[in-house]
Amino acid sequence: MKQESLEHFYRSAASVLDKSNEALLPKGINREIGHFNIFNLGEFVTRFKDNPSQMPYNRRGYYKVSLVTGRNRLEYADKVAMIDAHALVFATPRIPYHWVPLDEDQNGFFCIFTKEFLLQSKSGVVLDDLPLFKPGGYPVFDLTELQSTQLSDIFQKILEEIESNYLYKYDLIRNYLLELIHFGQKLQPITTYNHAHDAAARVSSLFIELLERQFPIDSQNQRLSLRSAQDFADRLSIHANHLNKLLKESTGKTTTQHIFGRIAQEAKILLKQTDWNIAEIAFSLGFEQPSHFSTFFKKLTSMTPIELRSDVRYSS
Repeated sequence: MKQESLEHFYRSAASVLDKSNEALLPKGINREIGHFNIFNLGEFVTRFKDNPSQMPYNRRGYYKVSLVTGRNRLEYADKVAMIDAHALVFATPRIPYHWVPLDEDQNGFFCIFTKEFLLQSKSGVVLDDLPLFKPGGYPVFDLTELQSTQLSDIFQKILEEIESNYLYKYDLIRNYLLELIHFGQKLQPITTYNHAHDAAARVSSLFIELLERQFPIDSQNQRLSLRSAQDFADRLSIHANHLNKLLKESTGKTTTQHIFGRIAQEAKILLKQTDWNIAEIAFSLGFEQPSHFSTFFKKLTSMTPIELRSDVRYSS
């Protein structure tokens, strides 16, 4: 799963808003340590409407705070949060998600920032120590009309300040950002809808996508990066046992059975269709020693790699 960097975000935003990257960067930001910017949410609605795939399930390389007015669905690995009217949403680089607007009538704001931006604050706040940004959390907060108006005022102040020439404007913006964070800390998260069947199907789909994305192996320098149940669970930000349970429920196979089966399938292809030696194939598939690969392959296919390759050559 790829991580959307700030550079990727700005390329997409420039395309949607028909502006240059430079025009989107706030004044004086290059003189600051860290990064911060704010946008009008409504201006991005067409991006999602015309091409929803531009907001894929992935991690972002930055933090994000959004004030949302409109119907939306946020899909995490095993949970879905519905927004019917107003919500305050926090996103962290640790937790991948998929944002799905459900209508075109969207309003609000969102700001993006890096951890380094708040390190300049004298508040002593460490983002990853806050409950809002803890792994496994789903910080989506339902808001009343009054709360939405109060938060909109804060975002408006940030928007006005970032356009100003005030020398210490980023110090002031940090205070406004901390106000947003503390506002969220005091709220209770809205109910997340965890329908077992839907969650199992969604997690299975994401898991299979991650698994298949590693194949085919086209080069001897290519190597699998995800080989264990824990590797996939970490990418999906769910517990390995929970991932295994949902996969078993949805597909009838365990996480390990899926992974090993796909590696064995690719091993057969490489043995039959390439002239790579056994050590090269073993390395590409993530095995440190050819003997470990041979043991693995025989356990799953009842043949050693050499036996399979010999059979292919004999039959041809």
